[in-house]
Amino acid sequence: MPGFPRLRDDYDLVIVGGGHAGLQAAAKAALLRRTVALIDRGPKYSRSYYAPKMDNIPGFPEGISGHRLLDLQVDAVRRLSAWVDYFTPARATSAEASPPGFTVRFDWLKQSLAARARVLVLAMGVIDRIVEIGGKIDPIFPWANQALVDFCLVCDGHELTDRTIGVIGHDTLAARTALDLFEFAPRSVEILTHGRRPEFGGSPEERTALATALAERQVGIVEAAIAGFDEIREHRFGVRFADGSHRSYERGFSALGWYDMHRGFPEGLGCRFDPEGFVDVDADSRALAAADGRPIPGLYVVGDQKSGWNQIPEAWGSAERAVLHAWADYL
Repeated sequence: MPGFPRLRDDYDLVIVGGGHAGLQAAAKAALLRRTVALIDRGPKYSRSYYAPKMDNIPGFPEGISGHRLLDLQVDAVRRLSAWVDYFTPARATSAEASPPGFTVRFDWLKQSLAARARVLVLAMGVIDRIVEIGGKIDPIFPWANQALVDFCLVCDGHELTDRTIGVIGHDTLAARTALDLFEFAPRSVEILTHGRRPEFGGSPEERTALATALAERQVGIVEAAIAGFDEIREHRFGVRFADGSHRSYERGFSALGWYDMHRGFPEGLGCRFDPEGFVDVDADSRALAAADGRPIPGLYVVGDQKSGWNQIPEAWGSAERAVLHAWADYL
């Protein structure tokens, strides 16, 4: 077991974020014999940490939990400690251009430190918005941890065939998610607006189109506020409502969008964002500048934080592309 890392005067790369993308970027850079400062709040901040089973990970035909997969990646990085200084749990507080590279300031073990490198890789991910019950997000966690509530259509949609599903949400995203679920042939879908008035669509034309599509699919809409959940022992997603009613589903699906997209660092570094709020990147994961759309030299954004699909194999691919490009062009 390696000891605590010691901060070097400078690095080839600083990587902010220790989820699947950040860990892969660190491992790849180390294999290319480049020094890395990896700044990681800890695995529990990764979106997949609480995922009980993922079926789309190469090499694991029976599936693997997000927690276990992160453990394996962390172990791989720690074996490369000659090249990777792994600071965790650490919190990055700022990132700024400091020619010829970047400086990232972070807190670690009650110290305020600064890591400098020619290349900066942002792998900070995004955070799902969680339904609040009584002002708290905790009530739904046991059901999510038991794979009774899903958050990713392309990750878990294949498990929803012939199931009854309750979709939590009240806006266009909820409506479109409910309709997209029919790609996987569910038995039925209902939208639970949690006491909010449905707001499906922006323009009149979109509202009409969505209303028509929802009616054709016989998607029910329940507007009562959610008071709590039950039936976990029956391995079902039971929902209690404030009006005293109760509904039972085989699965729940959260369609509440993002709580935090970690825009602060990329905004401060001059990045451009796509219409959904993700950082615009090119094919090599280079961040594009808001000013002129050109790649910002030495700055890469990988994983869920960048534009494109949010999938772990895609996160790995974006990390590989970023590090290979940095290695070839800057290092």
